[in-house]
Amino acid sequence: MNLRFALAMALAAAAPAHAARALYDFNPGWKLIVGDPRDAARPGFDDGAWKPVSLPHAWNEDDAFRKDIADLSTGVAWYRKHFRVPGLKPGQKVFLEFEGARQAAEVFVNGRSVGLHENGINAFGVEISGALLKGDNVVAVRTDNSWDYRERATGQRFQWNDKNFYANYGGLSKNVRLHVTEPVYQTLPLLASLGTTGVYVYARDFDIAHGKATVHAESQVRNESGRARKVEYDVELRDRDGTRVAHFAAPAQAIAPGATVTLKADAPVAGLHFWSWGYGYLYDVVTTLKVDGRPLDAVTTRTGFRKTAFRNGMIELNDRVIQVHGYAQRTTNEWPAVGMSVPAWLSDYSNGLALAGNANLFRWMHVTPWKQDVESLDRLGLMEAMPAGDSEGDVKDRRWDQRLEVMRDAIVYNRNNPSIVFYESGNKGVSADHMRAMKALRDEYDPYGGRASGSREMLSRELKQVAEYGGEMLYINKSADMPMWAMEYARDEALRKYWDDLSPPYHKDGDGPLHKGQDASAYNRNQDSFTIEDVKRWYDYWRERPGTGTRVSSGGVNIVFSDSNTHHRGAENYRRSGEVDAMRIPKDAWYAHQVMWDGWVDVEHPRVHIAGHWNYPAGTVKPVTVVSSADTVKLFLNGKELGPARQSARFLFTFDGVAWQPGELKAIGYDAHGRQVCETTLATAGAPVALRLTPIVSPHGLRADGADMALVQVEAVDAAGRRNPLALDTVDFDVQGPAEWRGGIAQGPDNDILARSLPVEGGVNRVLLRTTPTAGRIVVRARAQGLAPAELVLDSTPVTVRDGLAALPPAPPAHLDRGPTPATPSFTVSRVAVPVAAVDAPDGNKSIDDDETTAWTSKAGAAAEITYTLARAARLTDVVLKLTGWRERSYPLKVYVDGQEAWSGLTPTSLGYVTLPLKPMQGRTVRIALAGRAEEGGGMRLTEVANQANTATGTKGVSTSTLSIVEAEFYERP
Repeated sequence: MNLRFALAMALAAAAPAHAARALYDFNPGWKLIVGDPRDAARPGFDDGAWKPVSLPHAWNEDDAFRKDIADLSTGVAWYRKHFRVPGLKPGQKVFLEFEGARQAAEVFVNGRSVGLHENGINAFGVEISGALLKGDNVVAVRTDNSWDYRERATGQRFQWNDKNFYANYGGLSKNVRLHVTEPVYQTLPLLASLGTTGVYVYARDFDIAHGKATVHAESQVRNESGRARKVEYDVELRDRDGTRVAHFAAPAQAIAPGATVTLKADAPVAGLHFWSWGYGYLYDVVTTLKVDGRPLDAVTTRTGFRKTAFRNGMIELNDRVIQVHGYAQRTTNEWPAVGMSVPAWLSDYSNGLALAGNANLFRWMHVTPWKQDVESLDRLGLMEAMPAGDSEGDVKDRRWDQRLEVMRDAIVYNRNNPSIVFYESGNKGVSADHMRAMKALRDEYDPYGGRASGSREMLSRELKQVAEYGGEMLYINKSADMPMWAMEYARDEALRKYWDDLSPPYHKDGDGPLHKGQDASAYNRNQDSFTIEDVKRWYDYWRERPGTGTRVSSGGVNIVFSDSNTHHRGAENYRRSGEVDAMRIPKDAWYAHQVMWDGWVDVEHPRVHIAGHWNYPAGTVKPVTVVSSADTVKLFLNGKELGPARQSARFLFTFDGVAWQPGELKAIGYDAHGRQVCETTLATAGAPVALRLTPIVSPHGLRADGADMALVQVEAVDAAGRRNPLALDTVDFDVQGPAEWRGGIAQGPDNDILARSLPVEGGVNRVLLRTTPTAGRIVVRARAQGLAPAELVLDSTPVTVRDGLAALPPAPPAHLDRGPTPATPSFTVSRVAVPVAAVDAPDGNKSIDDDETTAWTSKAGAAAEITYTLARAARLTDVVLKLTGWRERSYPLKVYVDGQEAWSGLTPTSLGYVTLPLKPMQGRTVRIALAGRAEEGGGMRLTEVANQANTATGTKGVSTSTLSIVEAEFYERP
C-alpha cells in the first residue's frame, strides 16, 4: 500500500459512506505568534518563524499557576493554518466550527474577514465556501484576550471577563472542526454566528420501570441548492455497541429554494437504558436527509435519555430522589502550564475523580463550560449546572442582553447533552423579570429537555413562582416546593503538602499571611483540619436531606474540586480549596467526601477512612480522626483496640491521645446491630529507597497529534513498594524522544512551573508531557539523591494529517460502573413535620412561610418570645430553626412544650439551620423564649468574599436583645 493511498484511507473515516457530509478534525498544523503583525491575514504572509502548535492551545499557557490570575499575559495573538478541502464540489457548504476563543476572535480565510466572535465563551461558526480557492487555502485568526476588551459595536465590556474567577487562557484554547455538506443540509447549532439551531433530540412519555419512552428528533434544514427539493427525514437510534435499536421516519416534505424548515419524527422505543448518576449510557441518533431515496446528509448526535422532576423541595432523576453533592468548579478546569487545553480523555480522568469520590453534580461557575467538559460529564454520568455568563450581580441594558445571548446560544449548542440538568441564570440573584426572560429562552429552545431554569438565591415567594430551583452561595436553604441547593460551600483552603502540625514540613495549622485582615486559619489549613471542616460543613446539608421533613435541602456543592488558578488568600498565588490538587492528586478530604456521599440521599454503602498517615517519631501522642458512614467505629493498633471514639457531625469519629507505634492502624465500622460493614488500614511505611514512575494515558493510547498528553506519577517508595508519606525529595527529570515537557507544580518559586526538577510532596507528585506531531519512543527518567532511579517508556502512535485535516479522534469510553438507576427508594423517612395552625405573635407567620427572605423579630420592649399552636398534638422530638445571624450569632433559648421546659441552651452557629433535640413529650403548643442576649464573635467569618453583601445573615438592625426567626419547624418520629 503506497503512502498516498494510506493517507486517503485514514481520512475516509471522516466522511460517512452513506451520506455526503464530512467532518474533520481541524486542530493540527497551526502556526502561532504573540503580537499583532501587519497583514497577518494575507494568504502570502510569511509565517515561517511562527511557532507550530496543535489546537487546543492557549498562547499564554506557560502562565497557568505560575502567575496570579490578575497577572496572566494578555493582548493580541494570531493563529494561521494552510489547508485544502478534498473533493469539494460546486454548491457544497463548508463550515468551520470553533468551540470557543478567548476573548475575541476575528476569522479570515484567504485574506477575507468571514466572522467575528467576541463574548469569550460560546462556540461559534463561520461559513467559508465563498472564500475558498482551488488548492491551498489559508485561515488566519486574530485573537485578543485583553481584560478590558470591549464589544466593537457598542463599546461595552463583558461582565464575565473578570480577574477574580475566569482565568484568562488566551487564543484558540478549544477545539476546531471543519464540516462539508451538500447544499441541502442539517444546520449547525450555532445561533449567534450562523443563525441556525441544528438538531434537537429528546424523549417524553417515560416509563422508567419498563425501559420505555417516546424518542423525538427534529432537525433544522436549509435548502441552498437553488431549486425546490422534496426531502425525507430518517432517524436511526444506535446503542453503545453501534447496534440499531430503533428506526423511524417522516414523510417527504417539499422545501423551497432558500427556505429553512424543521423536520420532525418520533416513535415509542422499548428496551432503553436510561442515563443516570455514574451510568453514562449514550445513544447515537443518526438523522439523515434523503432526496429521491438517496441519502444526502447525515448527522450523528450522541445523547442520552433520562427523566427529571423538580418538586416538593426535591430533585428526581428517573423517578428516584437525589440529593445533589459535588463541586462548584471553575469553568476553565485548568492544569499547570497548560490551562484548560487538555485532551478529552484527561477531562474524563479529572472529572472522573470527582465521580469516584461520589460526587453527582458539577456546578460550573459563572460561564458556560466548553463542549469537551460537557461531553465528558455525559460519558461519566455526572449531572451539571450550566451557567451562561456573569460576574456577581444583576445587570441591565446591553450587559443584560449579552447575558441573554450567551444563555440562548449555550442552550442551543448543548441541549442534547443529558448531563445538563440545570440552567443557571446568575451567580447572584436576578430580578423576577430577568428570571422570566431566561426561563423563556429555555421554553423556546429546549422545552422538552427536562432541565430546571433558575438562579442563585431565588428564595422569596415571588421568585419561587418564576424560578424552578434556587439556593444561596454560602448557606443552606430549604424548601417545600422548588428544590434549593447551595451553590458554593466549604470555602476553606489547604495545601496538599501539609499533613498536620507534627509532620514535615511542620506547617502550623492556620499559619500564614493575612487576607483582608483575616487570620489564616480558614485558608492555610493542614489536611487534617481541612478534612474535618469539610465533614462539618456537609453535615449541615445531610442533616436536612429528603426524608427529614416537609421542608428539605436538596444538597449543595463544595467550592472547588481541583486547586484553581483563580482568586486566592494564602501564601501561594492560586486557590487551594480543591479536594484534589492541581495535578489531581487526592487530598484527605477527597476520601472524606467519598465516605459521606456514597448514596443518592441516605448512605447506601458504608465506608471508613482514617485521616492522615501513620509515620511519626517515637513518643508522638495525637488524636486520630476517622471519617465513616458506619453507625459506630472501632480503632485497632497492631491488633489492640483503642478508644472509645467521640462521634460528632455524624461522620466524625475522634480517638484522643493515641500513642504512636509502628505497624498497622485499622478502623472497622459497624452498623446499628453491631455487624461489621467496612474497614480500612494505615500502615507505617519504611524509609524511601527508590523512585517509581506510573503512566496515566488515554485508553486509546498516546496519539502523536501535538495535543495529546501523558500524565506521569512519581513516588518515593520503601523497600516493600509502599509510598512514604513524609518524603519531600527533589526529583530531577530527563525526557528523550518526541514529547514536550509541561511539568507539574510544587511549593516554591513560580510554583516550579515548567521546572525539570521538582519535589515529591507527601511522597508523590505528577508531571505532564505533550506529544509532538512526530510519533516515536519517549523515555522518561527520574532521579533523586539517595534513591534508586526510575525509567518509563511511552510510545506515541502516528496520526494521519493531510492538507491540514485529520479524522476525529475516538471518544473516550462511557462510564457505566454504578449501573442503572435503582428501583428502590433513596431514603427512609426519619422524622415527620407537624404543621402549625396558629402563631401567637405579630407577624409570626413570617417564621413559617417557607420564604427565607422574611423573618419574625420580637419588638423592642416586648417579650422576646413566640408561641406556636400545632395543627395537632404530637410527641415532639426536635425543633429546627433558622435564626437570623445563623453563621455568626448564638441565641440563649428555652423551649417549652405545653408549658414544660423541653430544651435549654445556647444555639450553635451553622450554615443555616440548627436542630434542638427536645426531651420527648406530648403537646400542642411550643413556646420559644430568649433567655438573655444573643452572643456574637465566635461564628464563621467570610472576609474573602468580594461582595460582602453575599455574607449577610440578616443581623443588620437586629439587636442582640431580640429574638429573630427566619423559619421554625417542629418534628416527631415516624
